[in-house]
Amino acid sequence: MMQNKRRIHIVLISLVILLIPFIAMQFTNEVQWTVADFIFAAGLLIGAGLAIEMVTRKIKNKTYKLILLVTIFSILILIWMELAVGLFGTPFGGN
Repeated sequence: MMQNKRRIHIVLISLVILLIPFIAMQFTNEVQWTVADFIFAAGLLIGAGLAIEMVTRKIKNKTYKLILLVTIFSILILIWMELAVGLFGTPFGGN
């Protein structure tokens, strides 16, 4: 039962984060997300949230837990930055 509540919280927090660009789109032309952008971002946020939740539940060693959490968060941020502004110059990067 507790796991379902955690998963619901992860989804709700992800949706709240996605409200930021959605609201920004209403006020400026600088933010131009498509439905596909929102779907991919939701998958990225929910996936990272579920991975973080799994690490916090399964890993008991605090050092390993911290390393895994920092790694997950770093990967999330790097992918987000690449998709937003093309940090590494891949074909998937934003303009």
